[in-house]
Amino acid sequence: MSESSGSPSSPPPPGLKVELGRDRPIRLDCGVDLGPVTVAYQTYGRLNADKSNAILICHALTGDHYVADPHPITGKPGWWSELVGPGRVFDTDRYFLICSNVLGGCMGTTGPMDVNPATGQPWNLSFPVITIGDMVQVQARLVDHLGIDRLFCVVGGSMGGMQVLEWAHSFPERVFAAIPIAAAARHSAQNIAFHEVGRQAIVADPDWCEGNYLLEGKRPHRGLAVARMAAHITYLSEPALHQKFGRNLQNRETVTYGFDADFQVESYLRHQGSTFVDRFDANSYLYITRAMDYFDLAAENGGVLANAFRGTRTRFCVVSFTSDWLFPTPESRAIVHALNAVAANVSFVEIKSDKGHDAFLLDEPEFHATLTGFLEGAAAHRGLPRAKGGGP
Repeated sequence: MSESSGSPSSPPPPGLKVELGRDRPIRLDCGVDLGPVTVAYQTYGRLNADKSNAILICHALTGDHYVADPHPITGKPGWWSELVGPGRVFDTDRYFLICSNVLGGCMGTTGPMDVNPATGQPWNLSFPVITIGDMVQVQARLVDHLGIDRLFCVVGGSMGGMQVLEWAHSFPERVFAAIPIAAAARHSAQNIAFHEVGRQAIVADPDWCEGNYLLEGKRPHRGLAVARMAAHITYLSEPALHQKFGRNLQNRETVTYGFDADFQVESYLRHQGSTFVDRFDANSYLYITRAMDYFDLAAENGGVLANAFRGTRTRFCVVSFTSDWLFPTPESRAIVHALNAVAANVSFVEIKSDKGHDAFLLDEPEFHATLTGFLEGAAAHRGLPRAKGGGP
């Protein structure tokens, strides 16, 4: 294994990578055989002797595999760094954690910005359209490469939660426990609409160059920043925005009667957009948002969501947040009802929070306690010993 490759504007990020599918290409849902595929990933903790303590962490749309490591481009702490480590929720003295950059990503796993071996040029829009199912197929190949037959748990929030549900559907015999967080079994019309706004912002940027910006030596930073700004609003809640910003002005006593960032919330969103373009690729954003749009487990199973989980022996913990309007609680309840319909082992917790969809990434003690409690119960049923230091 060697270090993974980064974007053209940054040094190669640290981490592991593996090439998969050279001898046996991966058949994508669109009908294309893709291989080889490079997968960038990180691991934490140690795999035990019988390989029964592996947890796969699935990242969200704009996330990556740097769960607990400083991000190599931004320098910010890993997106779940508060939850991963010795004695923490995901106790690295007890569990072996895996997280890979998804197929179509831009942090080392094969995606549209990488070179198409058939042409020697970046894939750009010739990269095949992908699905959540394709992402999970690649993850399964990675788990195979690591020699793990059955995962103790698969966990993730938002798009990561979709991957969790796909794992439970496609590989039920390989998943002992599943924790879909702030997710849904299909993307709503509203969410598809927000994604389309973001995609149109990108393609309207003159520097997008019909997707060939890398060959032109350009980057559609303005369009990608606007896409991020629009999406970021959906990750928050109105109470959180009001509490944090209200109508407070940004470094001024009165409005300017112009179009500068008069309000703090405007400045905040502009900052979110401008920093996002340093670590994400515009074409990857198009592909990954489209993958989320296509996700619909019920449609894949005769229009009945329960059929996706029929006969499952996986233990589920479904988590939602009261102020999440991107993936509201009724979406999680639909998953629970489907699992109940097939007599699955399922727990459901709605966490009271005013932080919106992003609550799963923030300091929410009740949420963290829920994860700890479920993992402890599942570990007891799996027969996993406690960590030597006591563990959770």
